[in-house]
Amino acid sequence: MIEGDRELSALIQELWDNDINRLRPGIDYRISLQVILTSFPSFISLLDNYESDTGEPEIVTPEEELENHKFLDSILKTPTMKMAHRYLVGKRLSPEDTAGFKKQLYHIWFELYARRGSSKPDSSGFEHVFVGETRGGHTVIGFHNWIQLYLQEKLGHIDYKGYRVNANSPQPDENKHIMALQFSWKNGIKPKGSIFMGVSPEFEFALYTLCFLTSPNERVKVSFSVYEVEIVCHHHNQKHISTTYPVLVRYLNV
Repeated sequence: MIEGDRELSALIQELWDNDINRLRPGIDYRISLQVILTSFPSFISLLDNYESDTGEPEIVTPEEELENHKFLDSILKTPTMKMAHRYLVGKRLSPEDTAGFKKQLYHIWFELYARRGSSKPDSSGFEHVFVGETRGGHTVIGFHNWIQLYLQEKLGHIDYKGYRVNANSPQPDENKHIMALQFSWKNGIKPKGSIFMGVSPEFEFALYTLCFLTSPNERVKVSFSVYEVEIVCHHHNQKHISTTYPVLVRYLNV
């Protein structure tokens, strides 16, 4: 790894160690390589705020905007986001005051923009990564969050097609926190996706924000806990997150 990745890995290990809301595989939830339980109220309140079809303009109501702010307020109080904020301030990549940092996060994650093929604002980083979108009614894009996966499956909207690996991928492990999988949702197919399992919303927010702001590259390799992971993070006009998700490279020897 390059030196910058080592530094980022050390920070992400701290985030991992201090993610007090992370669930424990086999104790707080169980993967049958299928189901998960529990979730977090301020995050869940955002998941029904979006029109999934790209090309359909998004309309953010005052109530939905308030929910966005409440969610950011809640995660900014966590040790995970506080550590990420301190690091970004030290790198002169974020405002020092919490209000300024919150405004930056809102801009990166919740500000609407026009995704490819649309002339009107129809997407956001949050919608794409955490909620999921459909394109042309047949393809699922984004949708990289385990809480949304669990809730949509519980409602009968997800048809889980199993885990997916290629010849060079580690085999899935129900006691680990990263999975590659495939599923159908809203008449569309997600042929391949990768998701953190059991982690808190603030851990993902912190990790992805760090990668977005610190690296000009769209792939950052980091190591933490028992994982070597490539974080894919595509930018939209260098202002917003277009998509971001983990790709498991290998399990580390422990």
